Amino acid sequence: MAMKEIFGAHAKARRQDSEHWISMSDLMAGLMMVFLFIAVAYMRYAEVEKEKVKEMAVAYQKSQVALYQALQDEFEDELSQWDAEIDKTTLEFRFKSPEVLFDVGQITLKRNFKTILDDFFPRYLRVLKAFREDITEIRIEGHTSSSWNGAVSPEAAYFHNMELSQGRTRAVLQYLYMLPSVEQDRPWIKEFFAAVGFSSAHPVIDKLGQEDGERSRRVSFRVLTNAELQIKRIIQE
Repeated sequence: MAMKEIFGAHAKARRQDSEHWISMSDLMAGLMMVFLFIAVAYMRYAEVEKEKVKEMAVAYQKSQVALYQALQDEFEDELSQWDAEIDKTTLEFRFKSPEVLFDVGQITLKRNFKTILDDFFPRYLRVLKAFREDITEIRIEGHTSSSWNGAVSPEAAYFHNMELSQGRTRAVLQYLYMLPSVEQDRPWIKEFFAAVGFSSAHPVIDKLGQEDGERSRRVSFRVLTNAELQIKRIIQE
């Protein structure tokens, strides 16, 4: 009788252990299902966000191409006359002839440059305003070569050219702002236009990998779109 009780107790213990492990396995299976659902939900969320960013990138590209084409159509006949170009990637409108823009080391606009700006700027504004919902800022950017007349160090030349490039862009913006032909647009100009001097930070490099000092001295108008801000907003949401 005692042996039966002993074996019975052992059998009961095995059944309890078996039931215990079955419960644990059920729990683990349940947890795995929960984790699986979370993983699937996260992957779906990531896919949705990826599609949003992709849609924004596609919309930005279309808008950028449309703006580039609008500028190209508007100024196609004048680009060669002004020695200017429009960069399709950065949407920069570059005036490349330094002898037309300013005298060496000076910030006063030359007469020919003023004549060009008189024609260019009202038309440029008209094109941009059709895309105003996509625009964050328009920068008037001034660039110089890395050289400076006189025996100065590269560092001193950089800061001399920084002052020069900033002075030139401010002079351009001030001249444009006071044009009678854009008087009605002055509030928009104040809100969206900025004058930025880059000194020699972005030189033009020739085919031999050397700085082209002449071409490095230039003024450009660059459009910054809000695509990056919109993508950040989507990610934050």
